[in-house]
Amino acid sequence: MIFILQPSYAQVDFNKTPEDDLGIVEDKFQEYFYEALKQKGIENYERAVESLLKCIELDESVPVLYFELGKSYNKLKNFGAAEDALKKAVNKDPDNEWFLDELYGYYASQNEYDKAIKTVKQLVDYHPDYKEDLASLYVRVKKYNDALKILDDLDKEHGISISRDMMRNRIYEATGRKKDQIKNLEQRVDNNPEKESNYLALIYRYSQNNQKEKAFETAKELLKINPNSQMVHLALYKFYLDDNMPEKAVESMKIVVKSTQIKPEAKLKVLTDFVRFAGEHPEYGEDLMEATALVEGTNNSKTLIELGQYYLAKNNKVKALENFEAALKMEPNNYGVLKNILLLYLDLEHFNVANEKSTKALENYPSQPLLYLINGVSFNNLNKPQKAIDTLEIGLDYIIDDVKMESDFYNQLSEAYTLLNNTVKAKTFSDKAKQLENTN
Repeated sequence: MIFILQPSYAQVDFNKTPEDDLGIVEDKFQEYFYEALKQKGIENYERAVESLLKCIELDESVPVLYFELGKSYNKLKNFGAAEDALKKAVNKDPDNEWFLDELYGYYASQNEYDKAIKTVKQLVDYHPDYKEDLASLYVRVKKYNDALKILDDLDKEHGISISRDMMRNRIYEATGRKKDQIKNLEQRVDNNPEKESNYLALIYRYSQNNQKEKAFETAKELLKINPNSQMVHLALYKFYLDDNMPEKAVESMKIVVKSTQIKPEAKLKVLTDFVRFAGEHPEYGEDLMEATALVEGTNNSKTLIELGQYYLAKNNKVKALENFEAALKMEPNNYGVLKNILLLYLDLEHFNVANEKSTKALENYPSQPLLYLINGVSFNNLNKPQKAIDTLEIGLDYIIDDVKMESDFYNQLSEAYTLLNNTVKAKTFSDKAKQLENTN
């Protein structure tokens, strides 16, 4: 800022003792200006404005005064005055990039996009970096063709960028120009046939546009050009499954889970699909075991739940329990997973753990009859029949239109009274259970 001031006051020696009125004016100007900067520094913008206005009274020709005044007005949310001051700064020094940038920022913050566009167009002459800002503003005012033209120019000049591609995809999404989007990606593949990312983007867009055959062909083409590509198998395994080529699908899935380039979340999605596939095709169970071992430290609850269900279907209750417990740590409020865990504790005869966990679960789910049943079963197996009776009788009140569960409750009550040598009550509940079983 001091540098900007120098052209107007280069002939003034501020250290010289003033000899006339002009020197006094210059001293005052300097005093007010530095006071303004000091007040701005301590965020006292009202005082900064006062000092700047005093400077302007002394000399209204200095552009930087209006620049600083506009910024202070902006901080005070006096937006009309801010705009006026910044426009005066630009008018007095139209080639000053800082003034234009501040005015552009002001217009953008006030959502005055047409004015922002006009200002950025001036900035583009000084810095091509502002072209992307201009494209973004065109998107804001729905001038999509203008925006795409700028993006095309920038891509040709500087190459592809993630930020510009995101903007481009927003335009295609807003306008429904899927054909143009695909044409652009096809052109990229033609222009740079060695670049893997171009193929991957095209495969994805073909798939999104339900052009699966083209997506499959593009994936196979990438594999020819780059046989060591790992990313392509994220698409290929699905195509192989759809085309009933399970051997190749399994091979692709293994490549994905072994890959050092593919992100863990993508691997876990493939692993989840692998679990479903192996459930339908048991002959590939060993391949699934191999793939599962490759994905160490699985930290996706959905995948863990799928694995738990898979092992449960295979009657491998120990592995099912292991996966469900890991999933519950990530989703402690998932009642479905909790239920599976508690039932597995009973099946595996972990009655102490089943009792402890079901008792704690009842604090969070006091109206779930299944938890009372599990709690009662665990008490019976721990030879604590009276406690089993107490919890089972409470749980009975929560059963609604579930004959099978009600029958299970009566059987457990019968067992509890048998343990207490109360054969009369034991038979009463046993008969109730049989009656329900016969009506079901």
